[in-house]
Amino acid sequence: MAKRSGFPMGGRSGSMQSMMQQAQRMQQNIEKVQNELAEAEVEATAGGGVVTAVVSGKKIVKKITIAPEAVDPEDVEMLEDLITAAVNEALAKAEAYAEEQMSKVTGGMNLGGLF
Repeated sequence: MAKRSGFPMGGRSGSMQSMMQQAQRMQQNIEKVQNELAEAEVEATAGGGVVTAVVSGKKIVKKITIAPEAVDPEDVEMLEDLITAAVNEALAKAEAYAEEQMSKVTGGMNLGGLF
């Protein structure tokens, strides 16, 4: 006698197939958002705008802009602090932006470092 699969037609196998389709759609949407994050840019400034950092949505520093008045050979330490502050703020904004975009796809579900 042949053994049955254990799932009656229209029963659990249908819901399993539906879950797999939903997971595939979510994976496609996550990949789309990841590609968009690589292209997205966020910006932060420090020192009243004399230092600007631009970071991708994937948290890669793309550009640092320093206004000429921020360059004082006698106070390099302050310029270093301004650069550090601008980069850290831009990275924090990129992280928040990435979380917001992924949350739209995952419905707030924590997927443990998939992005």
